[in-house]
Amino acid sequence: MPCTLRAATRDDVPTILACIRALADYERLTHECVATEEQLARTLFPADGAAPAAHCVLAFVGDAPAGFALYFFNYSTFLARPGLYLEDLFVKPEFRGQGIGKALLLHLAKLANARGCGRMEWSVLDWNQPAIDFYESLGARRMKEWQICRLTGEALARYA
Repeated sequence: MPCTLRAATRDDVPTILACIRALADYERLTHECVATEEQLARTLFPADGAAPAAHCVLAFVGDAPAGFALYFFNYSTFLARPGLYLEDLFVKPEFRGQGIGKALLLHLAKLANARGCGRMEWSVLDWNQPAIDFYESLGARRMKEWQICRLTGEALARYA
């Protein structure tokens, strides 16, 4: 059965959170997943008319949620153009191998092109060889010379 994609709405927040928690479990990072429905609703679908912090596309097989992609727009100073950053891409195990991940990724690539983005980027865990192989099969190039730096928790709060 083919999948359908659509932009998430405020009513989808429980589905989005379930996907995020399933992704955290897959990535062995459940202990870091503290997102709540209230936080997601506030940041993805702000009630005050503010711009959302990120956007989400959901994939369905029939009526069943099969996966999601959560992304936001950033900016490349070198290109002087916006970019699309894919924060999370996840397909539930029972729906893998049906082209859903590819459909989500290509949907975002088309969106990036339509928005005039100079690039689309994401991170992948170094042990996730199936994902690495999948991304490279689509023409993605791993940027091995770059490493992620992060301030979070107490280290970030220190500079409040």
